[in-house]
Amino acid sequence: MTTRSVRATVFVVLLVLAAAAATAETPKLRAVEFFSPAVNRTMKYNILLPSDYESSTQRYPVLYLLHGLTQNYTAWGLSNGTPFYAGLYEDLIVVMPDGGNSWYVNWAASEAAQKHNWEDHLIQDVIGHVDWNFRTIARREGRAISGLSMGGYGALTLGLRHPDLFISIGSTSGALEHARQAAARLRGEARPPQPPAPQPSAEERAAAEVRRRQPNPLIGIEGFSSQEERSPKGQEFVKAEDADAYDPFKLILQVPKDKVPHIYIDCGTEDRLIAGAKAFAEILLEQGIPFDYMQMAGAHNAAYWIQSIGHIMAVQYEVMQRALGQRPFGRRQGTS
Repeated sequence: MTTRSVRATVFVVLLVLAAAAATAETPKLRAVEFFSPAVNRTMKYNILLPSDYESSTQRYPVLYLLHGLTQNYTAWGLSNGTPFYAGLYEDLIVVMPDGGNSWYVNWAASEAAQKHNWEDHLIQDVIGHVDWNFRTIARREGRAISGLSMGGYGALTLGLRHPDLFISIGSTSGALEHARQAAARLRGEARPPQPPAPQPSAEERAAAEVRRRQPNPLIGIEGFSSQEERSPKGQEFVKAEDADAYDPFKLILQVPKDKVPHIYIDCGTEDRLIAGAKAFAEILLEQGIPFDYMQMAGAHNAAYWIQSIGHIMAVQYEVMQRALGQRPFGRRQGTS
């Protein structure tokens, strides 16, 4: 093939992709309100349905996207480009739950008569509500989960604690060392010296406290819309063993290799959390566990996540489609 024909072919492919993106219908966000027994309160999640959902009778795979610390269920849909990318797929449901500032774990101790079983909130209540009320493929092959920052930690941790529920688990800019560092503190292990952080002034502290108590009208959940309300009262981990139980670095060694979901990890090269992503990838390499890893220029911000969600959705969508038998398989051992 000549250079001219190669260029012509590439140009045609780009035109086809551009046309597909232009004609793709961006799905509308729908907020769903329901009662979650696990946390004993009314909660919400955002959902994106395929454009033909109302006119079809088919069932669809689901991608769950978990938000980061201080964010909420609106984060993925409003600022990170998720509706655009979801519109590129005709047969995918995207669900964006709310986990408050919980780290998506069942808290070891709760105070003020609160109930903080946030793992159960997602695994039992959210997934149960979605599968009951929407036409999902309600089995492992049709379900994937990812998240950013705190949500990246949550997605990998919950996915490894419940490998029977997810065919693919993913993290972008994930705080993957959260539980490992908590366990070290509870064991009294020395931390490397840290440079002193600049101390805010009295005025800055007062302003931060006002912001913390200010309800966010976008959330719209009574009693759960300010950062103060969304931060659990109690203790996430009481003992080091509590943290160990939610440590993906330990969990990955406990799940039988043939039960480990597909794993996707990415992080920006200017993000301090990339050290945890690399450390986790090293364990996967040492254990011979297949995974997808990507790093690209970027920091811990929305500009990076707008790019990463396109990669996440493309990879995890393909993993689900292959598991559902909708893609050709390569040559298998023992076949001619």
